[in-house]
Amino acid sequence: MATFKRAQRVAERIMSEVSDILIREVSDPRIKQMTITGVKLSDDLRTARIYFVEMGQDTCRPETQKALEKATGFLRRELGKRLELRYVPEIVFYADPSFAYGSRIDTIFAQIHEQEVADDPKDN
Repeated sequence: MATFKRAQRVAERIMSEVSDILIREVSDPRIKQMTITGVKLSDDLRTARIYFVEMGQDTCRPETQKALEKATGFLRRELGKRLELRYVPEIVFYADPSFAYGSRIDTIFAQIHEQEVADDPKDN
């Protein structure tokens, strides 16, 4: 049987709740094209690092980062209502670099494939 730390369970719940809040209750258009990709919570449940990516973008626009920083107070207040925790964690948003990295790897694989096809003599 798998054992999980409490911080992991709470992080999953925070990810779900923040996604729901952003979809249903935040009306800022700068945030609408954004997806939460992960949450890392400190063991003492005091700090939540929330990772996000903009749909269709390899990098984060500064406007999106500013909109999230502006909405942080509202998000904490809403999390406080939804979660049954003694302390609502401090929220810090980070652009998730893994999608840009994955896109870069896909491009490299495509280039290698094109090169192999061009170099491969066909026996017909």
